[in-house]
Amino acid sequence: MKYAFISGIPASGKSYLAAKIAKEVGALHFKTDDWREGFRKNNNADWVDFFWNKNESEYWSKTNCTEHWKNIVKQSEALWPDVVKKISEVIKSGKPAIFEGINILPHLAKRDLDFGGVVLLGESVGAIFERNKKDPRWGETEELQLKEAEIFYNCEGQKYKSEAEKCGYKTFYNADVAEAELLKLLSE
Repeated sequence: MKYAFISGIPASGKSYLAAKIAKEVGALHFKTDDWREGFRKNNNADWVDFFWNKNESEYWSKTNCTEHWKNIVKQSEALWPDVVKKISEVIKSGKPAIFEGINILPHLAKRDLDFGGVVLLGESVGAIFERNKKDPRWGETEELQLKEAEIFYNCEGQKYKSEAEKCGYKTFYNADVAEAELLKLLSE
């Protein structure tokens, strides 16, 4: 047993799947979002808070899918050295672990991680919206939460899928369906 990552769009089931599998196999579970406070202290505050420092309505009115994805890539690349450092610390412990987060982009994982992972794309706009309402990512109103769900699924999902396929990682629209692949990766 060793290590695996789960990447993908917000509200796609990354935390659910990681927690479920970690409990099942006795692995540690790390959310890169939980490390953000430390990243803020490492001179990455602008990128940690990049989206939250913007007026969301204005952002969506002026930002198309391609520009939004570029912002996610820039944020992920800025935070990545700190993510890799934290992952390396966990690996030094020798304990099996699952790492999950939106900023584990496939091209970064392929370049710097020596273990595999899966990419979750979400089941539907409706499913993402329902999860987003229960645990809002950014939007303070249901209208903005629905807009996010549409962007997550229709825009980000396609970008993650394309990048994952180029890097050789499997993608899944349902977290439960990804379970077998994740277990396989952890047993290699």
